Amino acid sequence: MRDLFGAELRWFQHIEETARRVFGRHGYGEIRTPILEELEVFKRSVGESSDIVNKEMYQFTDKGGREVVMRPENTAGVVRAAIQHKLLTSNDPVLFYYIGQQFRYERMQTGRYRQFWQIGAESFGVASPESEAESLLMLHSFLTELGLKSLVFSINSVGTPESRPAFHAAFRAFFAERADQFCEDCHRRIETNPLRVLDCKNERCQAALAGHPVITDHLDEASAQHHARLKALLAELGIPYVEDPRLVRGLDYYTRTAFEVLSSDLGAQSALLGGGRYDGLVKQLGGPEVPAFGWAIGLDRLAMVLQQVRGEAPHQAPALLIPLGDRAATEALKLARILWDAGVPLQLETRGGALKKAMAFANRAGIQTVLILGDGELEAGTVTVKHMATGEQETWALGEAAARLAPPTA
Repeated sequence: MRDLFGAELRWFQHIEETARRVFGRHGYGEIRTPILEELEVFKRSVGESSDIVNKEMYQFTDKGGREVVMRPENTAGVVRAAIQHKLLTSNDPVLFYYIGQQFRYERMQTGRYRQFWQIGAESFGVASPESEAESLLMLHSFLTELGLKSLVFSINSVGTPESRPAFHAAFRAFFAERADQFCEDCHRRIETNPLRVLDCKNERCQAALAGHPVITDHLDEASAQHHARLKALLAELGIPYVEDPRLVRGLDYYTRTAFEVLSSDLGAQSALLGGGRYDGLVKQLGGPEVPAFGWAIGLDRLAMVLQQVRGEAPHQAPALLIPLGDRAATEALKLARILWDAGVPLQLETRGGALKKAMAFANRAGIQTVLILGDGELEAGTVTVKHMATGEQETWALGEAAARLAPPTA
C-alpha cells in the first residue's frame, strides 16, 4: 500500500477527470459503494474457486460477528447496490461507472499494489452485442483521449452455463492425458471450473495447453451468432481486435463475451484491462434476471503507463502572489480573496522575507506567472506581473488582475 501525491497523483486526477467527461457523455452516472462488503457477496459472485476468494481477500470478522471483506473488485458491490436499492426493476438500461479503491493480498511485484484503484463501467438491462460494442467504443475513446494509441481488443466467447458442459467434457479429457504437466492449482481448478485452467499464469501449464480444445468450437448457436455480430460491429467501428481462445478472465461470473485491451505503448504488448458479459450475476446475488456487461481498469497501472509514455501529467501551476512588507501582506490577502472568488488558481506567499527567496520557489514549482505587491505598487494602485517563461515584466492596475487571470469559461 502507498501514498499518492505530486506528479503521480496528478496523473490519477487527470485520468479520473477524463473518465467522468467521456462516460458522462455516453449517459453513464457515477455510483459509490462501501469499501467493506459482506463476504457472501464475493463468494456468490466471484466464485469460491477463484484465486481472489481462495488467496487474496482481506477478510475478517467485525465486532458484530459479521464476516466482511475489503472489496477485492467492484462489480459485485455495484450489483449488490443495484439490487438493494431496486434500481433494476424496469426494462430501461441502467448505466453506472465507478472510481475507487480495491484491496487484494497479492504477491508483491512492480506496479501491483495490495491497495489499488480501479475505474469501471457497468451496463445493466441490455443483452445485445450492440450494447457491448457501445461500451467498448466508450472505452476506446477514453483510452485514446488519454493519449494511448497502440490499442488492440483481445476477445473471446466463453458461452453460457448451458453450453459449457460439452466443452468441459472435451477439456477434462485433454487435461487427463497430460495431467502430470499441470500445477497443483490447475488440478483443483479442473474439478471446480475447468475454464480457470486456461487462465493459469504458470509457464509450464501454458505450455501444456498447446492444442487444447477451443471453447468457441462448442458454443450454442445463439452465443456463436452473438460473438460474430460483436466482431462485425468492432470491424465497422474501426476498433482493432484479435481473437484469443485462451482468454477467460479470472472471475467465474462471465458469460459469452470476455475481453482484454492490449497496449504496446511500452514496447512488449501487455494487457491494460479486461471485462465481459455477466448475465447471470444479478440473479445469482438475489436480484431479477437482468443481463449485464462491464469492465474495469487499474488506475495504478494506467498512470504508470501514461507517465512513461507521456511524462508529466497535464498541469497548470497556479500563479504566485508575493507581498513585500507588512502593509502589502494585508492588502495581498484582500487581493488574493478577489482572485480566488473569481476562480483564479493562485498561491499566496505568506512567509515574508526576501523577494529572491520567493522567486527561487516559483522557479522550482514551475510557476509561470508571479504577481509582486510592494509599497510602490500600493501607492500606484497596481501590481507588478512577471512572466517566468520569458522573463518579461509588466504592470497591471489592481482592478484588472482578476479579469486578466481568470480561466476561460467553457
